[in-house]
Amino acid sequence: MAQDIRAAFFDIDGTLTSFTTHTVPQSTIDALHELKRRGVKLFICTGRAPSFISVVLDTLPIEFDGIVGVNGQYITNADGEVVATQPLDEQDLQAIVRWLDEHPDVVASFCEEDFVYFNHSSEQLEASFASLGKTAPERFFGDPHTRSREHTVYQISPYITEEQERDLLAQCAHVEAVRWAPGFADLIYANGGKGYGLRRMMSEHGWDASQAIAFGDGGNDIAMLEAAGIGVAVGNAVQDVQSHANFVTRSVDDHGIAYALEHFGLIGAQAK
Repeated sequence: MAQDIRAAFFDIDGTLTSFTTHTVPQSTIDALHELKRRGVKLFICTGRAPSFISVVLDTLPIEFDGIVGVNGQYITNADGEVVATQPLDEQDLQAIVRWLDEHPDVVASFCEEDFVYFNHSSEQLEASFASLGKTAPERFFGDPHTRSREHTVYQISPYITEEQERDLLAQCAHVEAVRWAPGFADLIYANGGKGYGLRRMMSEHGWDASQAIAFGDGGNDIAMLEAAGIGVAVGNAVQDVQSHANFVTRSVDDHGIAYALEHFGLIGAQAK
């Protein structure tokens, strides 16, 4: 199977970057360079919006061949040209805004094409961004009552419990929720997600999803791992994610990506 791998997809937070050091290990950088030299295309597949990605990618000496952003809702090629988008349905969008009005303590981010803003701040938001360290993007605030009617929204991420999530989804007709951290949910167009994004990008290149290897650690990565020919959960992934992977590698901080690529024969053994 590994001999026909044409593309590799990588989540960012907790997969490429470490939650401990907030950097990408050198072993990962070296492995990705070798993978690219061997002709495998490299893609980012993240829940982050486009404007939240550069804070990480600008630090990496690697050219990626495309980005599946916003959990598959905004896909671009290596030149930044849009391949496909799936914005939230307008009626669902306004239903979410109304729900937030009814729950004024809930913080939520609104992801547009080139801008992300929060409806307000909270201690929970501050703690969440602190956990990202230097990979945390700059925060902006805005009024969703006006902006959501003037700009296309691809994802809304409220800091809610699973019970609140069920209540909110019941107000919407075409929305699903994915999580990569327990404190908040990413609300996206139904039948989207990273699995859709991976398949769409592979189709753009004339390949089948079975010719992809994918790496992830969070709940929003499960669809991506299942869509790929080889789905790899890093060792620091939660148990549910590991159970959906073809292979569980070492943690990010223990050279997990390089170890998995060596395991499948996609790169040679590296000295650590």
